[in-house]
Amino acid sequence: MLFNSIEYLIFLPLVFIIYWALNGDLKKQNILLLLSSYVFYAWWDWRFLSLIVYSSLIDYIAGQRIEQAKNQKVRKRWLLLSLISNLGLLAIFKYYNFFADSFAGAMSTLGWQVDDLTLNIILPVGISFYTFQTLSYTLDIYRKDFKATKDWVSFFTYVSFFPQLVAGPIERASNLLPQVESKRSFSQKWFNDGVFQISIGLFRKIVIADNLAIYVDSVYANPEIHNSSTLLLATVFYAFQIYFDFSGYSDIAIGSAKLLGFKFNQNFNFPYFSKSITEFWRRWHISLSSWLKDYLYISLGGNRKGIKITYRNLMLTMLLGGLWHGSSWNFVIWGAIHGIALSSEKYIFSWKKINSFGFLGTIYTFLIVLLSWVFFRAQDFGTATAIIKEIFSFNFIAPYVGNLNTLVTGLMMLILGLLFDVYVFRKKTPLEEVGGNMSFYKLGVSVSIIIILTILFYSTSNNFIYFQF
Repeated sequence: MLFNSIEYLIFLPLVFIIYWALNGDLKKQNILLLLSSYVFYAWWDWRFLSLIVYSSLIDYIAGQRIEQAKNQKVRKRWLLLSLISNLGLLAIFKYYNFFADSFAGAMSTLGWQVDDLTLNIILPVGISFYTFQTLSYTLDIYRKDFKATKDWVSFFTYVSFFPQLVAGPIERASNLLPQVESKRSFSQKWFNDGVFQISIGLFRKIVIADNLAIYVDSVYANPEIHNSSTLLLATVFYAFQIYFDFSGYSDIAIGSAKLLGFKFNQNFNFPYFSKSITEFWRRWHISLSSWLKDYLYISLGGNRKGIKITYRNLMLTMLLGGLWHGSSWNFVIWGAIHGIALSSEKYIFSWKKINSFGFLGTIYTFLIVLLSWVFFRAQDFGTATAIIKEIFSFNFIAPYVGNLNTLVTGLMMLILGLLFDVYVFRKKTPLEEVGGNMSFYKLGVSVSIIIILTILFYSTSNNFIYFQF
């Protein structure tokens, strides 16, 4: 089920009404959320529900065994079971064909022909997100930062909770599970926050991102026929398309959770206002970047073992972060660009005793991010390098326009979205709290205008970009 579908606009109010009609009966509410979440996921393909149930069961048992074990070796064995089970699913469904193709390609360069090793399998939606989510549970228990739960309904609900199930935010057990296990009460402020943020999320996705996608898709479908200015414009549009698409998804997720009495962590904090790549990763996909930092970068040694090891750890973290996004060398290169930038900044900041580059840093950061987005969007490595080569040929003649009305509409909606971002950014109020601070009249007018715009553009709505990861 998609957040931007008619089905979800029926599903969410229905769950909301039944949920609060249960009069605070925690067990019944959690059972409702668990069943509703399974329905939500099964709407895409019911067969893959077994993977979520499998991950939930393995980590529920492993968490208890890790906590109960007195022997460190036993604790490690149960942690390894969790790691192998969860990462094994990712390896089979997401990465097997990638490595099989890469191996066959490497062998062919040596003159050896290898039979087709790939499997005809579908990538389950959301597997990267709920895998990382369940892993955070067993890792925190192993580190003795969190206590295992004995309530299987609560744990299974935590893993499958539908607002964050498909594309995050990646909510750690330490934040979400205590909320699942605690009695919740209806809050008018949280309701207002949720309604406003859901409407903003739909606007960002349907009105801005999907309009920009029309131009981006037309150019990137045949990049070889376009000049430098066209490819640059399409890449700039893509930078904002993916931002508004994914931040819009996160807005709907966070808003939906608030309607049900849950508070998710912020996932986007106006990343394109960042003055360095380091700051960018504190503002972009915050739940993933903090997960990679806490469970991968720090586990590798962080910055505790000298500057050379720090650079290595940064590079490995970003390379694996790139691979997390997709089984393609393009994503590895994307991660490498960010890893090199982060390592360079680490050196400069330690040398200059500064932590950002000021106003010029915003331009520098956007340009680095823009360069990396080419690899993220292009079909393959060869196409990405050809696009970059053409852009840097500086053949800046009149860009391809396509449908002028569509292009103008996309630009107007983009400007409107950016103006709203600037307004909220300057107010220094988190978007998650904007709706709750509005009067009933102002909230009603704002949401009504957004709904009208969203309905006008609904026919162009597409899948969310991060569904493919």
